[in-house]
Amino acid sequence: MARNYRALDGVLLFDKPLELSSNTALQKVRHLFQADKAGHTGTLDPLATGLLPVCFGEATKFSTALLDADKTYLAKAKLGQVTTTGDAEGEVIASHEVTVSEAQVVVALQHFIGEIEQLPPMHSAIKFQGKPLYEYIRKGETIAREKRRITIYALTLVSFSGDELEFSVRCSKGTYVRTLAEDIGAHLGCGAHLIGLRRTAIAGLDLVDAVSWPELQAMSAAERDSRVLPVDTLLPNYPSLTLDVEQTKRLAQGQQLVVSTELPEGKLRLYSADQFIGVGSLNGGRLSPERLSARVAKSAANADLT
Repeated sequence: MARNYRALDGVLLFDKPLELSSNTALQKVRHLFQADKAGHTGTLDPLATGLLPVCFGEATKFSTALLDADKTYLAKAKLGQVTTTGDAEGEVIASHEVTVSEAQVVVALQHFIGEIEQLPPMHSAIKFQGKPLYEYIRKGETIAREKRRITIYALTLVSFSGDELEFSVRCSKGTYVRTLAEDIGAHLGCGAHLIGLRRTAIAGLDLVDAVSWPELQAMSAAERDSRVLPVDTLLPNYPSLTLDVEQTKRLAQGQQLVVSTELPEGKLRLYSADQFIGVGSLNGGRLSPERLSARVAKSAANADLT
């Protein structure tokens, strides 16, 4: 018998388990909630765990905001071994003796803080001529890649024991932590590869507020729904602006508004009658609609937001 799916809007902070792809995790959560529409805000590899915001309904419209956001990871690397993939999935292609001290590791990490260049790995989803790089490497082909500029905002040693180190890193969009682990190993002169990765934060969203799959399964339907956060949870770094009903109606009809505000130019979270209505762009004192919630925008167009 077919299941009845429902309209559901909001964001669930999900703690993705090991060896489950982000898409599989998304579908399992969607089916459990019986949501008619769902998406996530950025892929985690099957061997990575941690924070995966799952967006339901209208939240999928605003999920791209987190794709560009800073992310924080807890990573574990094994020194002395280099693999074909840069992580534990690959074959070991080089081994070196590890003689570095904890003090040397701390100094090495400081070398990578700030804006640096990073060569994307072949085992990645970056497209070349319409195909992801991992498809080429599976056929034994290596594609020339250009280094990308990324930013490491914070890089801290959590623990060090013999040939394993654990570090916390807060980084910009486009950072490959497995490549960072490899580069740290190369800088230390012994090589390294990633053996564990856990995403702990995305912008202002934190893993401590996430829920695991076993926890979701043990909850009642009402308890699960209570864990779904408002759509604007996806936009923690956007300044907010409240509009009156007339302004909201005009914006919903695609008109620009002249607004008097001390808010910085750029993207804003927009509200009307205590409801989140979407994202606008402020430029030169003029506010333009960028992406509005379909349901709220429809109400606004009919001047029903009272």
